[in-house]
Amino acid sequence: MSNLSDIGFPTRSEQDINDMISHVLEHTETVRCPRGFYLKFSDVSGAEIWLQGNFEQELIGFNPHFAGKSRRTVGLTKAIERESSELDGGFHAWANPSGETAEISGEYPFVFDVPDFLLNDEIKLPRNCEIQLTAFASNEFEVFESEESYYNSSNDEPAMASKSFIPSGLFLPDDKATAIEPPRPIGIFAGEIKEYELKTNQLSGNKFYWFLVETLGGEVDVVADVKLIQVEPQIGGIMSGQFWLSGKIIR
Repeated sequence: MSNLSDIGFPTRSEQDINDMISHVLEHTETVRCPRGFYLKFSDVSGAEIWLQGNFEQELIGFNPHFAGKSRRTVGLTKAIERESSELDGGFHAWANPSGETAEISGEYPFVFDVPDFLLNDEIKLPRNCEIQLTAFASNEFEVFESEESYYNSSNDEPAMASKSFIPSGLFLPDDKATAIEPPRPIGIFAGEIKEYELKTNQLSGNKFYWFLVETLGGEVDVVADVKLIQVEPQIGGIMSGQFWLSGKIIR
């Protein structure tokens, strides 16, 4: 499973990825940015691929995203550029910022990547804004039919609250006091399922699950490969896991 398979693009090799890109290229629109351009693919399912190109007309990277329903207020404090590509990047943010300037604090800090990062280069920081946030599920993803079954599944170990969020991309896993630089767009969280749907990626023909989830700090869209779903989802049920976080600024 991968971030791509979470939106209906199963890829097991570099050749699979190249084939996917070639297919996507036939259905993109060009979006200019200060250091080159993005080629945006949008599927009716909500699945998106953002290819990246430089001024030499070379493809230099890409990122998946999902255009979902979630909306939440965050306090953006810092832009984060990635070494993987000059068009890659994200933001350090506070969930539910406590002040109007976003400079102090909120419920917790976290980091999310942005597929159209350089289209936001004129944003003055710090600032509060609304975002749409998508969490891409990993192999640790689990769905529980109820809050009771979620807590019962922990056996002798204490479970995280059914609405909780750990910004695991900010710290080394073996030392919670040691910050990662640059921080990673990774979060471990649990939340209540408010909506869900088995979607079909119209370009690839493959299915994937979408969830609208309420967790600590607000709503998040969650996408997951169908192979990760072991229990039939239920409205009011709980899901949990570790996720890669991709967001868009809502202007």
